[in-house]
Amino acid sequence: MSLESLNQRVAQDLAFLAYGGADWIRPREHAEGHIYDVVIVGGGQSGLGAAFGFLRERISNILVIDENAAGLEGPWETYARMVTLRTPKHLTSIDLGIPSLTFRSWWEAKAGSEGWAEVDKIPRSEWMNYLRWYRQVLNLPVLNEVKLTLIEPADEGIHRLHISGAGAPSNELLARKVVLATGIQGGGEWHVPPLIAEKLSKHLYAHTSEIIDFEQLKGKRIAILGGGASAFDNANHALAAGVSEAHVFVRREQLPSVNPIRQMEQSGMIERFHVLSDEDKYAAISHFFKYNQPPTNDTFNRAAAWSGFQLHLQAPWLDVEMKDGKPVVTTPQGRFSFDFLVISTGMVSDPALRPELRMVEAHIARWADRYEAPTEQRNDLLDAHPYLSPGFALTSRDEEGEHKLRGLFVFNYSALASCGLSASAISGTRNAVPKLVSAVADQLFLDDREQIMQQFFEYNEQEFTATWTKSGVGI
Repeated sequence: MSLESLNQRVAQDLAFLAYGGADWIRPREHAEGHIYDVVIVGGGQSGLGAAFGFLRERISNILVIDENAAGLEGPWETYARMVTLRTPKHLTSIDLGIPSLTFRSWWEAKAGSEGWAEVDKIPRSEWMNYLRWYRQVLNLPVLNEVKLTLIEPADEGIHRLHISGAGAPSNELLARKVVLATGIQGGGEWHVPPLIAEKLSKHLYAHTSEIIDFEQLKGKRIAILGGGASAFDNANHALAAGVSEAHVFVRREQLPSVNPIRQMEQSGMIERFHVLSDEDKYAAISHFFKYNQPPTNDTFNRAAAWSGFQLHLQAPWLDVEMKDGKPVVTTPQGRFSFDFLVISTGMVSDPALRPELRMVEAHIARWADRYEAPTEQRNDLLDAHPYLSPGFALTSRDEEGEHKLRGLFVFNYSALASCGLSASAISGTRNAVPKLVSAVADQLFLDDREQIMQQFFEYNEQEFTATWTKSGVGI
């Protein structure tokens, strides 16, 4: 099957499902301009999947905005440096149950069923190509190079979105509901330890989430802080680009070997996480945080095969200083001088770190506001996560914030504590998108409940118009 044939099959499958019917939501008017029923912030895999989900629910007055150029949404061709995805290839995601929209269908349209059988793990760049195709074949309404700078609650359940960027049609958008599908970094910020950020000039280090010009580091010695999968992705990428030595420093005695995500994919925990009590949710995610996602065996072996690769276990960084223009790292094993540092220390999720939420952040409930964990489980990083509804809606600390927060939904990594593995991983998307879409649609319906009920009671269109004429007399 060719891609052209697959596109036709997608159209036919959607037609069989009566996709594209008339909207059921009553349009609203505003003196400042058009009101979208939903604006999705983020055009990566979560935002695209959510957009398709809304269209399937006959909610078409939507818009997706993304700050990146078209085709560069998400991490896949910016700061992601793995060769292949870590997610098993057979797991489905934003196809939402439509076989012709799966990655496998797209791949086999290009390479045939034999080509699919030969795939071990999905190549990272091909996943991005699949997302580009998905957006195109579904004709999703995405505006690129549009950055959300501020969410301002307005009257009558409207949010005024302040935007900027080359693709912005104006300075503001109006929306009844806002979905923050802003990826891993969208719930907080990438973490660089103060030990580094406060002591070194920025040109001497970069977080793995940043664009790093490894071409400028050819022949140089670099150090990578962190023992998770990303550290080894970056080591391999750097060595392949010509870095002479890449030293990975890990505080643990051994590299993590257990990946809790694999158990979650098989146990029902991804699908049913929302029915757990707060106690169980907290215990599960606190346990999850004890493990960095380990590198896959092929990723580790690929990095370790380079002659310039070095692994330092039980080697936390005790001090970092600059000497003779170079960063010098002190560990229990001694002092090491490098040309550049790569920081793979993850991120911190906290609404207070998001500038677009500064007008509402003080009202947002965190886990620390709703649940006091046992001492042995307590985790400050988890406590700072927003406390969300099972449908990804922000909840309020106080009565004043309930009105301001209504209509704001968080569909990024910070939803992990409340909603489990959802928008934070490809393996969670298949189950998370329908929950999000249903929750947003429910709110839209309840917001218009009075008018909808009135229309129902006043409905008087005659459907039965047949008449019966007696044809004869019985015995």
